[in-house]
Amino acid sequence: MPKLLFVPGSLRAASSARATARTLIQRLGDRAECSTAEIGSLPLYNADLTDDPTVAAFIAAVEAADGVVFVTPEYNYSVPGVLKNAIDWASRPSYQSVFVGKPCFVMSVSGGALGGVRALGHLRIVLGAMLAEVFTCQDIVVPMANAKVVDGLLTDEAILGFAEDRLHSFLARL
Repeated sequence: MPKLLFVPGSLRAASSARATARTLIQRLGDRAECSTAEIGSLPLYNADLTDDPTVAAFIAAVEAADGVVFVTPEYNYSVPGVLKNAIDWASRPSYQSVFVGKPCFVMSVSGGALGGVRALGHLRIVLGAMLAEVFTCQDIVVPMANAKVVDGLLTDEAILGFAEDRLHSFLARL
């Protein structure tokens, strides 16, 4: 069974990114073994820190996953700093990190009308720079996402069905 690591790019417990990740994990059921990375406890990236156990655990989780699923919100037209920080930690050593060749699935959420599409583009650039294998598919964006969360789960069936179909295609390639 493939192992997926979900990385929601928001720290807020009630965020639409976390709600989207939770919903997709539920919908996948027994098609994949899913876990969620908690990136908020990572220290700010500093190459002088070489033995942080939280960093080591995050890198090990990325390495152990057959694929990584990013659900990023859009903050000021880009990815949140906390998500970029996590990626920066796992991107070392350069061009030899756990992300080299790692299959990655990306999607975005936003409280605005564009659904985080700008952050999605930036995330693809960052992952590509680390030689990750970003799954190519139509953009999966969740516009007005905050209004689509009920009891901690995303409720937009059209977007969920669209995302789930692409996620199944991603799983088929792992």
